[in-house]
Amino acid sequence: MTKADVINEIAEKTGIDRLDVQASVEAFFSVVKNSMAEGENIYVRGFGSFVNKKRAKKIARNISQNTAMVIDEHYIPSFKPSKVFVEKIKTSDKIG
Repeated sequence: MTKADVINEIAEKTGIDRLDVQASVEAFFSVVKNSMAEGENIYVRGFGSFVNKKRAKKIARNISQNTAMVIDEHYIPSFKPSKVFVEKIKTSDKIG
């Protein structure tokens, strides 16, 4: 399912104009990206958490040149689903 499919389905279910739904979805993603870029985590009750995970500094190997390279500590975005969300997926008949 693509973002356009999600927007169309929300518009059909709510009766809200598709362009208004698109603006809302785009605004949501913008807020998530900007907030996480500023170091904030986002918690959506019943859905999950968008969090920044810290990766430690490490030494990696470039196998094509057989050299070591240092990867500094950095943050990566991560999503942790809520228990309600996980249970919904586990009990679904459509998966698998």
